[in-house]
Amino acid sequence: MKSLAPAEFCSETTYLNTAAYGLPPARGLAAVREATVRWAAGRGSGLASDDESVETVRAGFARLLAGATPDDIGLGGTAAGLVGPVVDALAPGAEVLIADGEFSSVSMPFLHRGDLSVRFVPLADLADRVRAETGLVAVSVVQSANGRVTDLSRLRAATSAHGTRLLVDATQAAGWLPLRFADADYWICATYKWMMGARSVAFFAVGPEAAAALRPLSPGWYAAADRWAELYAPVALANSARRFDFSPDWLGILVAGAGLSLLEELTVETVHAHDIGLADRFRAGLVERGYTPVPGRSAIVSVPGASASAARLEQADIVVAARGGGLRFAFHLYNSADDVDRALEVLGDA
Repeated sequence: MKSLAPAEFCSETTYLNTAAYGLPPARGLAAVREATVRWAAGRGSGLASDDESVETVRAGFARLLAGATPDDIGLGGTAAGLVGPVVDALAPGAEVLIADGEFSSVSMPFLHRGDLSVRFVPLADLADRVRAETGLVAVSVVQSANGRVTDLSRLRAATSAHGTRLLVDATQAAGWLPLRFADADYWICATYKWMMGARSVAFFAVGPEAAAALRPLSPGWYAAADRWAELYAPVALANSARRFDFSPDWLGILVAGAGLSLLEELTVETVHAHDIGLADRFRAGLVERGYTPVPGRSAIVSVPGASASAARLEQADIVVAARGGGLRFAFHLYNSADDVDRALEVLGDA
């Protein structure tokens, strides 16, 4: 299996760490260079002239989340920051169900509100633990620590049966795993991993019915119904998910737009097949060498107890992440079968 877009990437390493930070495509770097040259020349304000890019990115993420429209998409800087309205809307004492080992940007906003009942349960048991008093379930589509994939259809059925809201973080999924807007009430997603975007751009997706129970926290000028007309005389917030917008980082928007455009050209279905194919090849090779990777079909492969090999991989210019005494490998569209085989060779036998 070859890289899906070799002309777009120029890594000098065997880069298997997209779960930490994705590589930027060449088109994104070119767009930033062009924009900074205009900026330095005094020919690019970075404001009204780039609003069109913001709307292009908003629409691009909506297409990535099947069933969503641009009106369902709010923009911010971080996933944790965008979850604020959901946290704020919960009644004191409300029960929030979260998976054990969940990434802290999902759990911390709820834990540190201070007056919620936060319960942690195994990911596999999440759907079974939803009950009438559960106000919200918050979970990542794909777990950062080990790559386990949440059964969203089953979880959605459980939350719907109990009238419970469902919030999902798609940061480790969007860009390689096909997603459906109807599978959750609220979606948060940072762009700098599998979407190959910027650390300063994140999305909040919510439909009109679920959004009706939320209020923006400290809305700024960019959330106004008519942002340019209301700069100095606020009148109303946007009547769509745009009312949750934060003022964007326009350079980050250019990078995010580049990643989205590449994914759309390749299609997420093609990227999914590619990434899973590489991960399956890697898992099979690990088992042959005596390792026991976390089971499942995910683009993230976690290998418990393998941290002793971290230095050897680093010396070989193979970039991975150490997590909880194990190693985490992540395979994306710019990786190839050669990358898999090289990592296996350097790992050797367990």
